[in-house]
Amino acid sequence: MGLQIFWFVLIAILWSGYFLLEGFDFGVGMLLPFLPRDEAERGAMFESIGPVWDGNEVWLVVAGGATFAAFPSWYATMFSGFYIALLLVLFFLIIRVVSFEWRAKSESPRWRRVWLFANAVGSTGAALIWGIALANLVHGVPINSSGDFSGSFWDLFSGYTVLAGIAVVLVFAFHGSTFLTLRATGDLCERAASTARRLALPAAAVAAAFLIWTVFVAIGKNDKEVFPPILPAILGIAALGLAVLLLAAGRRGWAFAVTAAGVVATVATLFTSLYPRVMVSSTDFANSLTLGNASSAHYALEVMTVVAVIVTPIVLLYQGWTYYVFRARVGGEKVASPTELVARKTGDAPSAG
Repeated sequence: MGLQIFWFVLIAILWSGYFLLEGFDFGVGMLLPFLPRDEAERGAMFESIGPVWDGNEVWLVVAGGATFAAFPSWYATMFSGFYIALLLVLFFLIIRVVSFEWRAKSESPRWRRVWLFANAVGSTGAALIWGIALANLVHGVPINSSGDFSGSFWDLFSGYTVLAGIAVVLVFAFHGSTFLTLRATGDLCERAASTARRLALPAAAVAAAFLIWTVFVAIGKNDKEVFPPILPAILGIAALGLAVLLLAAGRRGWAFAVTAAGVVATVATLFTSLYPRVMVSSTDFANSLTLGNASSAHYALEVMTVVAVIVTPIVLLYQGWTYYVFRARVGGEKVASPTELVARKTGDAPSAG
């Protein structure tokens, strides 16, 4: 049971890392149609997440791979039951990925506008579906006695799960705007700060409602006590509430840090509400998948643990180095051409030719 708990906790950490890192670049994508005033600022926003967004996706890939290897029954039931939802996520992620590459293929304003909105739609759609999908693990889905999903796509939608999706979208947009206050310069940075202040209260309020409801769902649907789910829920509410105050005080770096803590606490609330089950059955609680009946053999978990202990620190060091290398702020100013740089040094204007 010790290794099963270890892998459950590790998967929770991987989802936390994914939401923490991908959360702010999803948030930047959501703000693309509203925040920048010109092409230089739009380019700066793309540049702020351009070097890191694909590395952030690694956390999702590893979380999926870890689930497949450590809890194959969980993986099979979740991916078959959430098939359409995951296809939608894949669609949103694909158009978002393509937008980074194809936007620069033409100088046409219409072409660039299309891919800007593609990035925004992909970021918003993926965040919404991820919130709905993860909330369903706790809220419960139809699972038969064989451990197979027995419902339909529409069974994934309820008041609680839709609120989860909306909360994730708002918190990611808030998280992205605080990230931009640390990465942008000039007017773009100030508008990002203003946007963060406007998003702070709605994001904190909706997230608080979702976290409180999650504790009640854990008690009612998953036979949990108030503790421990209430602990990360309180920490998440406190972190997002503190972010509101820090932004008002102009402490932007700390505001980003506590929104990051709020995102991690939200994922922690879901997973503490879920344990010791990995998927709750809404039709018959006895059909719920648990760590015990969904995990791989002990030997497989042992081998995986050895690999994880060796590889995980290397991956963390590499990603940390990436963020260190690309830590400089980006601005909305046009990058000077070599001719313009020479002209500035000599004090002459560049020739028309």
